[in-house]
Amino acid sequence: MNSRVLLSLQRQGMNSTVLTILERSNIDSGSWFSKLSLALRTDILARATVRRLKDGAMLSSRGEPAEEWIGVARGAVRVSSVSLSGKQVTLTYAEPGVWFGDIALIDGFPRTHDASAYGETTLLAVRKADFKELLKTHVELYDALLRLNCRRLRLMFDTIEDLNTRPLASRLAKQILLLARSYGVQQGEEIRIGLQLAQEDLAQLLGASRQRVNQELKSFERDGAVRVEPTRLVVLSKDKLLQIAER
Repeated sequence: MNSRVLLSLQRQGMNSTVLTILERSNIDSGSWFSKLSLALRTDILARATVRRLKDGAMLSSRGEPAEEWIGVARGAVRVSSVSLSGKQVTLTYAEPGVWFGDIALIDGFPRTHDASAYGETTLLAVRKADFKELLKTHVELYDALLRLNCRRLRLMFDTIEDLNTRPLASRLAKQILLLARSYGVQQGEEIRIGLQLAQEDLAQLLGASRQRVNQELKSFERDGAVRVEPTRLVVLSKDKLLQIAER
């Protein structure tokens, strides 16, 4: 199959076994993956299967045995839990370039949270047996996963510290800046955040009520930092958001 035909199939969504140019770029430029040796990156990609999911499709459920290691090539994976009242609560979103699922494969315990596609999502899935083989073949992967999990731990402590020491406006500004970095599309002086998050979703990420998040967003609008659209956030001034985040 020549490259022109392959590209045509990708555009039509008919070829589900090959990453598009953008999806491959998201994987290759990931802050963790890009630092691996060429041999290890090549072996991971050779063992990975491309999987395309519709919005809301379940990837795994809490309590299930771990069977795969996942890399996000496009879209997002919503990691969530269920509260005592039965409400689904969003904990985080795995963005393009992020790899996850290794902890349960290493320690052998079941999945700790639910994971589902948020929007049209493309994943790279490495089977448990192949993941174990990668560890045997590439000693480098042990150190790389250790660094990855150290980073996760630092981020978790940062989040806990923010929840206990920063006002909601500061936390919200930081979250919008993170979303702009991961999903932002520059349009002139504006940055449109591609991930469609409702205010309830933002509130869950920040451990706040939707009403309080709505109040802060209106304040941001008055300050000229953002514009709130029905399903999008548009960053008007990164500098103003940074000032709010650093208060």
